Amino acid sequence: MSAADATGSHQESTNIALVTALMAQLNVTAEQITNGASSSPRKPAPTFAEFIPHVVDAVTPGTRRAYSTYWQRILEQWGHRRLDEPTPTEIQQFAQRTRESAARRRNSRGGGAAAEHLIAALRCIYHYARNDRLIDADDNPAARVRKPRRQRSLREALPERAVAQIITVASETGNDPDLDLLILRFHLETACRQGGALQARRRDLDTEQCLILLREKGQTERWQPISPTLAAALATHFSERGDGNPASQILRYRNGRPVGKRRYDNLWNRIRSYLPWADSHQVSAHWLRHTTLTWVERHFGQSIAHRYAGHADPSRQATISVYTKATLREVAQALAALTGEPHPLADGDPMTVMLTARLGEQAQLPAATGDEPDGTPHS
Repeated sequence: MSAADATGSHQESTNIALVTALMAQLNVTAEQITNGASSSPRKPAPTFAEFIPHVVDAVTPGTRRAYSTYWQRILEQWGHRRLDEPTPTEIQQFAQRTRESAARRRNSRGGGAAAEHLIAALRCIYHYARNDRLIDADDNPAARVRKPRRQRSLREALPERAVAQIITVASETGNDPDLDLLILRFHLETACRQGGALQARRRDLDTEQCLILLREKGQTERWQPISPTLAAALATHFSERGDGNPASQILRYRNGRPVGKRRYDNLWNRIRSYLPWADSHQVSAHWLRHTTLTWVERHFGQSIAHRYAGHADPSRQATISVYTKATLREVAQALAALTGEPHPLADGDPMTVMLTARLGEQAQLPAATGDEPDGTPHS
């Protein structure tokens, strides 16, 4: 290196040191200079206790219901902390504690869903904080934490025999069988979610064209075909129990009070108390959605099932696979066809009989009875 180069390098180092010292004295960062920001100190980020109420007011009711428990937990542990204080490692530790402390129920999956929801609740908070320019996109610690892998759902389509047993319990027990049977038929015909049935209003019922307007998660709306029998039953139900206001909820108790989630809880708790298999698998209304959508997909294809399910976004076409995966009965049928021996879970299915006959197999399959499954859920 020449003498001139050495002198220039020394001068550059001296200038950098002077500028760095001046920036520290003025409390100015290099990022503020690059972005043309003011030399005044940046306003501190709000605490979780200060900011979460604003997020609660901004989100949809569905998001509020999904995350409220986790926001409360964040307030209890981090309410005093600023949004820019937690690190990704701290969030990961928080999620792990949430997983370990999750309530252990019959259908628990190790607390993974609780950890996933906590991280999602934090990401929601930071999403709004970033939009309000309270933090920079690079300062979002929740975005750098990986969610636990979501486990495959254990729900699957119910055979007709199981659906018949559910209907029998609903019709012969409880303090309002007519209401319970109407709820079950509503779900079996429409494959709607619980919220879709509870939000159905009288003005959403088109008895002439036999349609019902369903409002479900994501603030989606869709017209769903229903049978003339169900359309007439819903209209009669409201005329007998409703208040005459077209904007009022259709499903109601005998005293005219609108039905809520508690009715669903009581209904399925009662069904599970009479049917041990339903209790073992924690069967609920969502199993009816799987049942109907599986039947539609098997008979009419994925495209129609996609529309039937209300998945309006074409990019989510694969979501239907959650509801139409092969059932245990279908696996048993494949085994029976492979070995040529009857299997108790495959008994009485017309397709098995047809394939066996065409293949020239000599195995004698048990004759189908009236309560055997034929793949068609109905009420």
